[in-house]
Amino acid sequence: MEADKSPQILIYKMKDAHIDVQIKSETVWLSLSQMAQLFERDKSVISRHLNNIFKEGELERKSVVANFATTAADRKIYKVDYYNLDTIISVGYRVNSKRGIQFRQWATQKLKDYLIQGYSLNQQKITHEGLKKVQKTLNLLAKTLQSQSFIDEKGADVLSLILSYSKTWSLLFKYDENELEIPKGFPAKSALTYEEALEAIHDLKSQLIECEEASPLFGQHPRKQVEGILGNVEQTFEGQSLYPSLQEKAAHLLYFIIKDHPFSDGNKRIGTFLFLLYLRKQGVTLTIFNNATLVSLALLIAESNPTDKEIIIRLIINLFTLS
Repeated sequence: MEADKSPQILIYKMKDAHIDVQIKSETVWLSLSQMAQLFERDKSVISRHLNNIFKEGELERKSVVANFATTAADRKIYKVDYYNLDTIISVGYRVNSKRGIQFRQWATQKLKDYLIQGYSLNQQKITHEGLKKVQKTLNLLAKTLQSQSFIDEKGADVLSLILSYSKTWSLLFKYDENELEIPKGFPAKSALTYEEALEAIHDLKSQLIECEEASPLFGQHPRKQVEGILGNVEQTFEGQSLYPSLQEKAAHLLYFIIKDHPFSDGNKRIGTFLFLLYLRKQGVTLTIFNNATLVSLALLIAESNPTDKEIIIRLIINLFTLS
Protein backbone atom coordinates (compact mmCIF):
# COMPACT_ATOMS: atom_id res chain seq x y z
CA MET A 1 0.00 0.00 0.00
CA GLU A 2 1.57 3.25 -1.15
CA ALA A 3 1.20 6.33 1.08
CA ASP A 4 -0.10 9.33 -0.85
CA LYS A 5 -0.08 11.94 1.92
CA SER A 6 2.20 12.64 4.84
CA PRO A 7 0.93 11.02 8.04
CA GLN A 8 0.57 12.84 11.33
CA ILE A 9 3.04 12.19 14.12
CA LEU A 10 2.30 11.37 17.78
CA ILE A 11 4.92 10.76 20.45
CA TYR A 12 4.72 7.49 22.38
CA LYS A 13 6.78 7.90 25.54
CA MET A 14 8.48 5.05 27.36
CA LYS A 15 10.62 5.11 30.47
CA ASP A 16 13.90 5.04 28.60
CA ALA A 17 12.97 6.43 25.18
CA HIS A 18 10.20 7.62 22.90
CA ILE A 19 8.85 6.61 19.50
CA ASP A 20 7.45 8.86 16.78
CA VAL A 21 4.19 7.10 15.93
CA GLN A 22 2.61 7.90 12.58
CA ILE A 23 -1.16 8.14 12.15
CA LYS A 24 -2.75 7.67 8.76
CA SER A 25 -5.84 6.00 7.29
CA GLU A 26 -7.43 5.69 10.73
CA THR A 27 -4.65 3.57 12.22
CA VAL A 28 -1.12 3.89 13.61
CA TRP A 29 2.09 2.81 11.89
CA LEU A 30 5.54 1.71 13.08
CA SER A 31 8.61 0.74 11.11
CA LEU A 32 10.58 -2.45 11.69
CA SER A 33 13.17 -0.53 13.72
CA GLN A 34 10.49 1.11 15.84
CA MET A 35 8.83 -2.23 16.61
CA ALA A 36 12.21 -3.61 17.64
CA GLN A 37 12.62 -0.64 19.98
CA LEU A 38 9.07 -0.97 21.33
CA PHE A 39 9.28 -4.70 22.05
CA GLU A 40 12.94 -4.63 23.10
CA ARG A 41 13.84 -7.29 20.58
CA ASP A 42 16.43 -7.48 17.83
CA LYS A 43 15.24 -6.43 14.39
CA SER A 44 15.93 -9.93 13.08
CA VAL A 45 13.46 -11.35 15.62
CA ILE A 46 10.76 -8.87 14.61
CA SER A 47 11.45 -9.53 10.93
CA ARG A 48 11.07 -13.28 11.44
CA HIS A 49 7.73 -12.81 13.19
CA LEU A 50 6.52 -10.54 10.40
CA ASN A 51 7.44 -13.09 7.75
CA ASN A 52 5.58 -15.81 9.66
CA ILE A 53 2.50 -13.60 10.09
CA PHE A 54 2.29 -13.07 6.33
CA LYS A 55 3.32 -16.63 5.44
CA GLU A 56 0.66 -18.16 7.70
CA GLY A 57 -2.00 -15.87 6.25
CA GLU A 58 -2.78 -14.21 9.57
CA LEU A 59 -2.61 -10.85 7.82
CA GLU A 60 -2.36 -9.84 4.17
CA ARG A 61 0.81 -7.88 3.56
CA LYS A 62 -0.57 -5.41 1.03
CA SER A 63 -3.36 -4.44 3.44
CA VAL A 64 -1.22 -3.75 6.49
CA VAL A 65 2.06 -2.40 5.10
CA ALA A 66 2.57 1.14 3.79
CA ASN A 67 5.60 2.81 2.29
CA PHE A 68 6.35 6.22 3.85
CA ALA A 69 9.07 8.69 2.97
CA THR A 70 11.36 8.95 6.02
CA THR A 71 14.29 11.23 6.77
CA ALA A 72 17.22 9.19 8.03
CA ALA A 73 20.10 10.21 10.31
CA ASP A 74 22.15 11.22 7.25
CA ARG A 75 19.32 13.67 6.39
CA LYS A 76 18.53 11.77 3.23
CA ILE A 77 14.97 10.72 2.48
CA TYR A 78 14.27 7.02 2.06
CA LYS A 79 11.17 4.97 1.40
CA VAL A 80 10.57 2.78 4.44
CA ASP A 81 7.98 0.07 5.09
CA TYR A 82 5.62 0.81 7.98
CA TYR A 83 3.26 -1.67 9.63
CA ASN A 84 -0.21 -0.84 10.94
CA LEU A 85 -1.71 -1.50 14.37
CA ASP A 86 -3.03 -4.95 13.45
CA THR A 87 0.49 -6.02 12.56
CA ILE A 88 1.99 -4.44 15.67
CA ILE A 89 -0.52 -6.26 17.88
CA SER A 90 0.18 -9.58 16.14
CA VAL A 91 3.92 -9.19 16.65
CA GLY A 92 3.30 -8.18 20.27
CA TYR A 93 1.45 -11.41 20.96
CA ARG A 94 4.22 -13.47 19.41
CA VAL A 95 7.00 -11.85 21.42
CA ASN A 96 4.79 -11.90 24.53
CA SER A 97 5.72 -8.34 25.41
CA LYS A 98 3.97 -6.29 28.12
CA ARG A 99 4.96 -3.23 26.16
CA GLY A 100 2.81 -4.51 23.33
CA ILE A 101 -0.26 -4.48 25.58
CA GLN A 102 0.55 -0.99 26.84
CA PHE A 103 1.09 0.28 23.31
CA ARG A 104 -2.18 -1.25 22.10
CA GLN A 105 -4.10 0.50 24.89
CA TRP A 106 -2.39 3.80 24.16
CA ALA A 107 -2.90 3.54 20.40
CA THR A 108 -6.57 2.60 20.73
CA GLN A 109 -7.31 5.66 22.86
CA LYS A 110 -5.30 7.99 20.61
CA LEU A 111 -7.09 6.70 17.53
CA LYS A 112 -10.45 7.22 19.20
CA ASP A 113 -9.55 10.81 20.09
CA TYR A 114 -8.14 11.41 16.63
CA LEU A 115 -11.21 10.08 14.82
CA ILE A 116 -13.68 11.97 17.01
CA GLN A 117 -11.78 15.22 16.58
CA GLY A 118 -11.44 14.72 12.86
CA TYR A 119 -15.12 13.89 12.47
CA SER A 120 -16.14 16.97 14.45
CA LEU A 121 -13.93 19.30 12.42
CA ASN A 122 -15.04 17.80 9.11
CA GLN A 123 -18.71 18.02 10.06
CA GLN A 124 -18.30 21.65 11.05
CA LYS A 125 -16.50 22.46 7.81
CA ILE A 126 -19.03 20.59 5.70
CA THR A 127 -21.97 22.25 7.44
CA HIS A 128 -20.52 25.75 7.11
CA GLU A 129 -19.67 25.23 3.45
CA GLY A 130 -23.00 23.55 2.82
CA LEU A 131 -24.96 26.47 4.23
CA LYS A 132 -23.01 28.91 2.10
CA LYS A 133 -23.54 26.83 -1.02
CA VAL A 134 -27.26 26.43 -0.34
CA GLN A 135 -27.67 30.17 0.16
CA LYS A 136 -25.67 30.97 -2.98
CA THR A 137 -27.57 28.43 -5.07
CA LEU A 138 -30.97 29.61 -3.88
CA ASN A 139 -30.12 33.24 -4.53
CA LEU A 140 -28.91 32.41 -8.03
CA LEU A 141 -32.01 30.31 -8.69
CA ALA A 142 -34.31 33.08 -7.51
CA LYS A 143 -32.56 35.69 -9.63
CA THR A 144 -32.67 33.51 -12.74
CA LEU A 145 -36.30 32.47 -12.41
CA GLN A 146 -37.55 35.94 -11.63
CA SER A 147 -35.55 37.66 -14.36
CA GLN A 148 -36.76 35.18 -16.96
CA SER A 149 -40.38 35.29 -15.75
CA PHE A 150 -40.41 31.52 -15.27
CA ILE A 151 -42.64 31.65 -12.19
CA ASP A 152 -46.05 33.09 -11.44
CA GLU A 153 -47.06 35.06 -8.35
CA LYS A 154 -47.75 31.94 -6.29
CA GLY A 155 -44.41 30.45 -7.30
CA ALA A 156 -42.68 33.66 -6.32
CA ASP A 157 -44.23 33.41 -2.86
CA VAL A 158 -42.96 29.86 -2.45
CA LEU A 159 -39.50 30.84 -3.61
CA SER A 160 -39.49 33.76 -1.20
CA LEU A 161 -40.40 31.37 1.62
CA ILE A 162 -37.53 29.05 0.71
CA LEU A 163 -35.09 31.93 0.60
CA SER A 164 -36.22 33.25 3.96
CA TYR A 165 -35.82 29.82 5.54
CA SER A 166 -32.30 29.46 4.17
CA LYS A 167 -31.34 32.32 6.49
CA THR A 168 -33.07 30.53 9.35
CA TRP A 169 -31.02 27.37 8.78
CA SER A 170 -27.85 29.37 9.11
CA LEU A 171 -29.11 31.11 12.25
CA LEU A 172 -30.10 27.83 13.90
CA PHE A 173 -26.74 26.28 13.08
CA LYS A 174 -24.88 29.23 14.60
CA TYR A 175 -27.10 29.04 17.68
CA ASP A 176 -26.36 25.33 18.12
CA GLU A 177 -22.63 25.96 17.72
CA ASN A 178 -22.69 29.02 20.02
CA GLU A 179 -21.31 31.11 17.16
CA LEU A 180 -23.93 33.84 17.05
CA GLU A 181 -22.46 37.31 16.81
CA ILE A 182 -24.17 40.63 17.45
CA PRO A 183 -24.95 42.20 14.06
CA LYS A 184 -24.68 45.92 13.54
CA GLY A 185 -27.90 47.67 14.51
CA PHE A 186 -29.40 51.15 14.61
CA PRO A 187 -29.35 53.71 17.41
CA ALA A 188 -32.51 54.11 19.46
CA LYS A 189 -34.51 57.31 19.05
CA SER A 190 -35.68 57.58 22.65
CA ALA A 191 -35.98 55.63 25.87
CA LEU A 192 -39.10 53.96 27.22
CA THR A 193 -40.01 55.79 30.44
CA TYR A 194 -41.53 54.22 33.51
CA GLU A 195 -44.67 56.35 33.12
CA GLU A 196 -45.15 55.19 29.51
CA ALA A 197 -44.67 51.57 30.51
CA LEU A 198 -47.03 51.88 33.47
CA GLU A 199 -49.80 53.43 31.38
CA ALA A 200 -49.44 50.76 28.69
CA ILE A 201 -49.47 47.93 31.24
CA HIS A 202 -52.60 49.41 32.83
CA ASP A 203 -54.38 49.45 29.46
CA LEU A 204 -53.25 45.89 28.73
CA LYS A 205 -54.46 44.71 32.13
CA SER A 206 -57.89 46.28 31.60
CA GLN A 207 -58.30 44.51 28.27
CA LEU A 208 -57.15 41.15 29.63
CA ILE A 209 -59.41 41.35 32.69
CA GLU A 210 -62.33 42.18 30.43
CA CYS A 211 -61.54 39.03 28.45
CA GLU A 212 -61.10 37.09 31.72
CA GLU A 213 -57.45 36.40 30.85
CA ALA A 214 -55.86 38.15 33.82
CA SER A 215 -56.30 38.44 37.58
CA PRO A 216 -56.08 41.58 39.74
CA LEU A 217 -52.48 40.58 40.51
CA PHE A 218 -51.52 41.08 36.87
CA GLY A 219 -48.92 43.81 36.50
CA GLN A 220 -48.48 44.57 40.20
CA HIS A 221 -44.85 45.40 40.91
CA PRO A 222 -42.32 47.27 43.03
CA ARG A 223 -41.74 50.54 41.19
CA LYS A 224 -38.01 50.62 41.85
CA GLN A 225 -37.46 47.19 40.30
CA VAL A 226 -39.20 48.08 37.03
CA GLU A 227 -37.51 51.48 36.94
CA GLY A 228 -34.22 49.68 37.48
CA ILE A 229 -34.79 47.41 34.49
CA LEU A 230 -35.73 50.31 32.22
CA GLY A 231 -32.67 52.16 33.48
CA ASN A 232 -30.39 49.19 32.88
CA VAL A 233 -31.42 49.09 29.24
CA GLU A 234 -30.27 52.70 28.84
CA GLN A 235 -27.20 52.58 31.07
CA THR A 236 -23.87 54.02 29.96
CA PHE A 237 -20.24 53.72 30.98
CA GLU A 238 -17.84 56.62 30.50
CA GLY A 239 -20.32 58.27 28.18
CA GLN A 240 -20.80 55.17 26.00
CA SER A 241 -24.02 53.16 25.92
CA LEU A 242 -23.56 49.58 27.08
CA TYR A 243 -26.21 48.54 24.56
CA PRO A 244 -25.58 50.83 21.58
CA SER A 245 -28.32 49.70 19.20
CA LEU A 246 -32.08 49.66 19.59
CA GLN A 247 -31.95 45.92 18.84
CA GLU A 248 -29.68 45.31 21.83
CA LYS A 249 -31.80 47.50 24.09
CA ALA A 250 -35.02 45.77 23.02
CA ALA A 251 -33.50 42.31 23.48
CA HIS A 252 -32.27 43.13 26.98
CA LEU A 253 -35.62 44.68 27.92
CA LEU A 254 -37.42 41.49 26.91
CA TYR A 255 -34.90 39.31 28.74
CA PHE A 256 -34.77 41.37 31.95
CA ILE A 257 -38.55 41.62 32.35
CA ILE A 258 -39.11 37.90 31.88
CA LYS A 259 -36.06 36.65 33.75
CA ASP A 260 -36.02 39.11 36.67
CA HIS A 261 -39.74 38.53 37.27
CA PRO A 262 -40.59 41.99 38.68
CA PHE A 263 -44.37 41.56 38.34
CA SER A 264 -46.60 39.50 40.64
CA ASP A 265 -48.27 37.98 37.59
CA GLY A 266 -47.91 38.20 33.81
CA ASN A 267 -44.15 38.65 33.40
CA LYS A 268 -43.93 36.85 30.05
CA ARG A 269 -46.92 38.71 28.62
CA ILE A 270 -45.77 42.06 29.96
CA GLY A 271 -42.22 41.42 28.78
CA THR A 272 -43.29 40.74 25.20
CA PHE A 273 -45.76 43.64 25.34
CA LEU A 274 -43.10 46.14 26.46
CA PHE A 275 -40.71 44.70 23.88
CA LEU A 276 -43.19 45.51 21.10
CA LEU A 277 -44.03 48.87 22.67
CA TYR A 278 -40.35 49.78 22.72
CA LEU A 279 -39.94 48.82 19.05
CA ARG A 280 -43.02 50.84 18.09
CA LYS A 281 -41.61 53.83 19.96
CA GLN A 282 -38.52 53.53 17.76
CA GLY A 283 -40.67 53.34 14.64
CA VAL A 284 -39.79 49.69 14.03
CA THR A 285 -42.29 47.08 12.87
CA LEU A 286 -40.98 43.58 12.19
CA THR A 287 -43.02 40.71 10.78
CA ILE A 288 -40.63 38.16 12.28
CA PHE A 289 -41.93 38.96 15.76
CA ASN A 290 -45.38 37.43 15.29
CA ASN A 291 -47.41 35.77 18.04
CA ALA A 292 -45.75 32.38 17.63
CA THR A 293 -42.24 33.85 17.68
CA LEU A 294 -42.94 35.95 20.76
CA VAL A 295 -44.46 33.03 22.65
CA SER A 296 -41.47 30.85 21.77
CA LEU A 297 -38.99 33.54 22.81
CA ALA A 298 -40.79 34.18 26.09
CA LEU A 299 -40.80 30.48 26.97
CA LEU A 300 -37.17 30.10 25.90
CA ILE A 301 -36.09 32.97 28.13
CA ALA A 302 -38.19 31.80 31.07
CA GLU A 303 -36.83 28.25 30.93
CA SER A 304 -33.22 29.12 30.07
CA ASN A 305 -30.28 28.87 32.41
CA PRO A 306 -29.04 32.31 33.52
CA THR A 307 -25.57 31.30 32.32
CA ASP A 308 -26.99 31.22 28.78
CA LYS A 309 -28.03 34.88 28.91
CA GLU A 310 -25.57 36.10 26.28
CA ILE A 311 -26.46 33.45 23.70
CA ILE A 312 -30.18 34.13 24.24
CA ILE A 313 -29.63 37.87 23.81
CA ARG A 314 -27.62 37.30 20.63
CA LEU A 315 -30.35 35.03 19.29
CA ILE A 316 -33.01 37.71 19.80
CA ILE A 317 -30.84 40.35 18.15
CA ASN A 318 -30.11 38.08 15.19
CA LEU A 319 -33.84 37.56 14.64
CA PHE A 320 -34.01 41.20 13.56
CA THR A 321 -31.88 40.26 10.54
CA LEU A 322 -34.50 37.76 9.33
CA SER A 323 -37.16 40.41 8.79
